[in-house]
Amino acid sequence: MSLLALEDLHVHYGGIRALKGISIRIEPGQIVTLVGANGAGKSTTLRAISGLIRPSQGTITLEGRSLVGMPAHKIVRLGLSHVPEGRIVFANLSVADNLEMGAYLRKDRKGIAEDREKVYALFPRLKERARQSSGTLSGGEQQMLAIGRALMARPRVLLMDEPSLGLAPLLVREIFGVIREIRDRGTTIVLVEQNARMALAVADVGYVLETGSIRLSDKAEALLANPFVQEAYLGGAA
Repeated sequence: MSLLALEDLHVHYGGIRALKGISIRIEPGQIVTLVGANGAGKSTTLRAISGLIRPSQGTITLEGRSLVGMPAHKIVRLGLSHVPEGRIVFANLSVADNLEMGAYLRKDRKGIAEDREKVYALFPRLKERARQSSGTLSGGEQQMLAIGRALMARPRVLLMDEPSLGLAPLLVREIFGVIREIRDRGTTIVLVEQNARMALAVADVGYVLETGSIRLSDKAEALLANPFVQEAYLGGAA
């Protein structure tokens, strides 16, 4: 049994078919990336997994347990956290309070404190700015905070939607280094990312989505070497 499995998943927005029967399997400890153009269905897939939208057909299971129709907060309780596109921090709250919000379903104060220190170890700048209003952080710092907040729920699966969007190249490399470290600490990751080359370089497995369908799936290193992927998504061969 896969840790997370999507089978024949369909999603409609009114009369628009956003997902057309996709099937994806994620095994424990993997980084799985979804690549494709805008509108391909990548973010919709993450939103369906985390309970923000309901599929019109198909199944989503976490260790064999159905997530379809389950409220989003209950999905978080089962061990699945979502870092949304655009960061969406609580701008009027401090960095520390944002992290506290990530642990809102937990009661283990000692464990929460330990996990907060782990987040600060991943992102030392957040510790320096712990009392600072989150709305005053830079875009890169807000992305760090959004990731840290999701980690405070102690997820087994972390969904990440466009973590490098709008960031300077140096910060992009830093964020991808953190993604590797999060996986090395035992968290499985599903990554949606416009920077297909970096996403495939960090991933174990990749799925290429086109207009709501899966065009290709393979080991990430094989997709990096695939001529079609190189031409369509990587700007030609490296």
